[in-house]
Amino acid sequence: MKAVIQRVKSASVTIDNKVHSSIGAGMLVLFCVEKGDTTDKLDWFADKIFSLRIFEDENGKMNKSVLDTGREILVVSQFTLAADCKKGTRPSFDNAEKPEIAKNIYEKFVEKLKSSNLHIKTGVFAAMMDVSLINDGPVTFILNK
Repeated sequence: MKAVIQRVKSASVTIDNKVHSSIGAGMLVLFCVEKGDTTDKLDWFADKIFSLRIFEDENGKMNKSVLDTGREILVVSQFTLAADCKKGTRPSFDNAEKPEIAKNIYEKFVEKLKSSNLHIKTGVFAAMMDVSLINDGPVTFILNK
């Protein structure tokens, strides 16, 4: 399982030229399920996303979490994070989980995030999406487990 977390001023998902979802200041989370991943990792990912202190306090120091600030989260499934680019010039996606398994885990992950009091928005699993964002900083982190 992998996630790329970006602190954003705003972010949105557009599908077929129509905005599907959008957020203001908060986090964009690109989420990937890899072969062999199970739901037992979801608590760790959700807890880490909720508790990462990536938002600035009154002194300009990254010292506040998304829970502390009440900001929004946009979660987008992105199987390409499983890519292996070590050999040749075409990425291999052999490590990406089968779509039907990945979708189930992704949906459970979103449910975990929605159990908070935060506004959680999503893309659409396996859809062709245009993801727009204004990265705040830029501030970007990668989570692996």
